[in-house]
Amino acid sequence: MDTFALDERLARDSELLVHLGLCQLRLIKDSRWPWLVLVPKRPGISEVFDLTPLDQAVLTFEQNTVAAALKSVTGATKINIAAIGNIVRQLHVHVIARTEGDANWPGPVWGHGTAVPYGEDKRHVFQHKILEAIHS
Repeated sequence: MDTFALDERLARDSELLVHLGLCQLRLIKDSRWPWLVLVPKRPGISEVFDLTPLDQAVLTFEQNTVAAALKSVTGATKINIAAIGNIVRQLHVHVIARTEGDANWPGPVWGHGTAVPYGEDKRHVFQHKILEAIHS
């Protein structure tokens, strides 16, 4: 039986916030955008349709819960949700808060400029707010 292992690029570019029922919830290490990633803890999965129907439903629930929490915490103009995976094939879903006037608005976040790391305090405050919003 295969075991779940996080893709090394996801591990390098993000940090774990919490384990949800199906997914790891991770924070991308770029403070220019509040950018979360859901990674289903299932080995060998690259597409949503590769998940069981139950896991698909749980992913949708977790995605919506995280998106609503992110919008509540940030007051974002728009929440972008995407599961692209052209480079990192392991299934992962980006949930990104966008606000008019943010870095590269309204263009995509991918490949724009250089990542700006979170300061420890800023990351900790954001993590606390997101986890509180998810669990409320």
